Amino acid sequence: MLPNSSSISLLISNILIPIAVLVFATGFFPYKPFIPGLATYQSLEYGDPPEAPFDKVIFMVVDALRSDFVYSVNSGFSFTQSLIRSGVALPFTAHASSPTITMPRVKAMTTGSVPSFLDVILNFAESDTTSTLAHQDTWLAQLKAKRGGRLVMYGDDTWLKLFPETFTRADGTSSFFVSDFTEVDNNVTRHVPEELNASDWNAMIMHYLGLDHIGHKAGPLSPNMIPKQVEMDRIVEQIYHAIETKSHLKSTIFILCGDHGMNDGGNHGGSGAGETSPALVFMSPKLKSIAKKKQSPTVPLSAFHYYTLVEQSDIAPTLAGLLGFPIPLNNLGVFIPDFLPLWNNGNDRVQLLLRNALQILNIVKMTFSQQAFDNPFAKLDCSDPTSSGTELACKWRRVTDIYRGMEGFKPKPESILPALTAFCKSAQSIMSSTASNYDVSRLLLGIGLAGASAAFALIHMLLDPKTITISATGTQYSLVIALYGIMMFASSYVEEEQHFWYWTTSFWFMYLGIVESRHSQTGLPKKSLGLLLFHRIVVRWNQTGQKHAGAPDIAHFLLSYPVLIWTLVISTYLTLSYFVYRDYVRRLTGDFERAMARLSVAWLSLVAIFFKFAFVARDAPELLGWFPESGVEWLLLLPLVKLARGIFAGCFFGVLWLGYWEGMHIRTGQPAALAQSLHNLLSLIILTQTRTQNIPLFFIFTVMANLIARLPLISFQRTLSIILLTHTSFFSLGNSNAISSIDLSNAYNGVSGYNVIAVGILVFISNWAGPIWWTTTSNLISNQSLALDDVRRKTKENDRRNGKNWILREREHLASLAERASDENVSPSPQEPNKTISTPQQFLFIHHVALLTFFTSVSLLAIMIACTALRTHLFIWTVFSPKYLYAMAWCMGHHIFINIGLGGLMWWVGKMDIKTKKRA
Repeated sequence: MLPNSSSISLLISNILIPIAVLVFATGFFPYKPFIPGLATYQSLEYGDPPEAPFDKVIFMVVDALRSDFVYSVNSGFSFTQSLIRSGVALPFTAHASSPTITMPRVKAMTTGSVPSFLDVILNFAESDTTSTLAHQDTWLAQLKAKRGGRLVMYGDDTWLKLFPETFTRADGTSSFFVSDFTEVDNNVTRHVPEELNASDWNAMIMHYLGLDHIGHKAGPLSPNMIPKQVEMDRIVEQIYHAIETKSHLKSTIFILCGDHGMNDGGNHGGSGAGETSPALVFMSPKLKSIAKKKQSPTVPLSAFHYYTLVEQSDIAPTLAGLLGFPIPLNNLGVFIPDFLPLWNNGNDRVQLLLRNALQILNIVKMTFSQQAFDNPFAKLDCSDPTSSGTELACKWRRVTDIYRGMEGFKPKPESILPALTAFCKSAQSIMSSTASNYDVSRLLLGIGLAGASAAFALIHMLLDPKTITISATGTQYSLVIALYGIMMFASSYVEEEQHFWYWTTSFWFMYLGIVESRHSQTGLPKKSLGLLLFHRIVVRWNQTGQKHAGAPDIAHFLLSYPVLIWTLVISTYLTLSYFVYRDYVRRLTGDFERAMARLSVAWLSLVAIFFKFAFVARDAPELLGWFPESGVEWLLLLPLVKLARGIFAGCFFGVLWLGYWEGMHIRTGQPAALAQSLHNLLSLIILTQTRTQNIPLFFIFTVMANLIARLPLISFQRTLSIILLTHTSFFSLGNSNAISSIDLSNAYNGVSGYNVIAVGILVFISNWAGPIWWTTTSNLISNQSLALDDVRRKTKENDRRNGKNWILREREHLASLAERASDENVSPSPQEPNKTISTPQQFLFIHHVALLTFFTSVSLLAIMIACTALRTHLFIWTVFSPKYLYAMAWCMGHHIFINIGLGGLMWWVGKMDIKTKKRA
């Protein structure tokens, strides 16, 4: 047996991994401090604040409303474009900084501040209440605090979570139920006529989700996209006509905006141009006096940059001026200067920007300790500012110098407005990019815990030298870990991580070709060459990363040939169905029992296939152009939720049925194959959670797994193969280290409403489908390899007894000794020349887990060190922070629950199978 200390050290190593992940996260993603309370007007020599031109606001958010959806030639917003042309609408492109997901973007628009990156996690926690803005200053809180302030809200319930007890009337819908394109918006629109007739509110907020859901499901080029844009444009027309005709709405400013955009895949969360460029349109008949008529539709000045570019946080101070309330205390936004002409008095314009500058100055002084901010006579060298604080102090000194030069008189607007604007813009840029308030002690503690985890894993391997050996395989394993760790310090390599795994896997297969050629009678490594060929197909299936996303690949090629892709998909399903059928009927002898098994498997397979057809009929009907129109209409009537539940239920009862029969054979000592059966049913669930165009990849994976199982590999080599293939499959399915690549299209299969646990599991299976499949397959590869070794051993024993090919056998024996010495670092003992050290079957999984644990802990350690060392890096929030979130999922989700949990279950079941076969 292994020494107890060795087993305990491995256990401690795995316990420390999740602890390290969470401790580091609490230091890396802290809440940013904010100034509590509500802002009040500061007394200025200009007198009372300027009179507000508006008294109501209608704030219409269309989730993922990318700028080109409104402004381009291919837009469905024809009425909105007509308002832009007529001069009653001011269009902008609002820059949304990363992370481009709903919760932090709503925070930015309402507070004017830069949200914490931790909101990425909280955005997916539907029941979270810790991210509330109830105690922060926002334009909603300011409007509610005004005399008679009443607010109503309809749509995304993120607003209800952020602003509890704020709305007089509200009706929220879950933002994560992405299968719903229609009802989620109808639930908002049905309230519009009633609220337009009501006069008891001064802010109406609407947040439409359907367009974002279409993007997640089928991308921006979906045939459902333009009709949805037309639907939203009709809502704009309805509201604008009400503003024109209803007296109680005549002083209403109507805002149409997106919280973020989307990339070419329909996702968001990263920092791509499409994700950070939502549309922003202000509409009112009152704007005709100041707005210049603009061409619409138009072409972008650069990628998705239409008209004037503003920051999304600029909405908060702009609304403060337009509606007449103090700018929120934590605001970093700048009043949009296009609206200044609404005030004829130049001093009113100055006062608006001066109040904005003074409010931002309060935040600047909390960050930078420059005497020059308070003392206009303090010594200050502005010829070459050496720090951000000095730069801002020089900008503010320019403002104070202008006022001091007037000797008590008010400066002319044309002289002071540029200085105020320059200070506000510079402060916004510097303060928005200022590093977060990291808890460095927690960062270092997390690094220490990850290092301890790696150390305990290494101790296990040193106490049990059979786990890792000084050999060619050991060298390559070490190189993979070392190079991967080094790569974490380069942003471009993190963004394009897939290439590391593609190339290392290719080199590994070349090495396996050398190993195979040593055992091949012909010297030709056929299996390894096959692996290289299929690997090349796999890596070209989906182009991912930042530089090559959207480039031509096999998946997009297949989408152009629907009949071909459906042929491959159905072939994959039929192959898997045959495996499941074989598992079902293996133990049955009666005709009736076999007939029932055939019906059960046929039912389960047809439900799975029809689910995919029905799913595609709703999401990408262009892939069914070859299908009869009546057939497509019939598919649209099929209940997706019930079909998915039928698949999951069928697999669940299949596991129970197979477990009963195979368990009975295990107890009686008869041969069993429960591990293979469980893997096949799990594969059916994985296919259900996979995008249609990626399903044929699992047929290729199956072929590759069989080739690997037939190679003469030791357990160390099989484990390294699994490490490489789990990561290769993750990226080949279209994933990356960007939040925008998270696939939500299958998050609601079988779920009729939001359930954080169910949806979380489905999202994880969807995005880690490849790694999960290879993890369960690793057990089968090991078992199949052991079975083949047993066959080879029995064959050699028969040849030895029969005296055949003694020369060939001697060569094979010498080759095996040489490889055993090089790969396992084991040699016969001088005292026992005929004995070799072998690893007991029951400890193979422990060795496997030890290698996986050491790789996981060292990788985590490298990522933590990189994030800590580069925490002031320009790309810390766009590259390294998302990478750490993925590392959390790899360590806690995949390693702890899949590698150890599910993998351990499969290994234990497989061990039972092997024992019964040996008895038989």
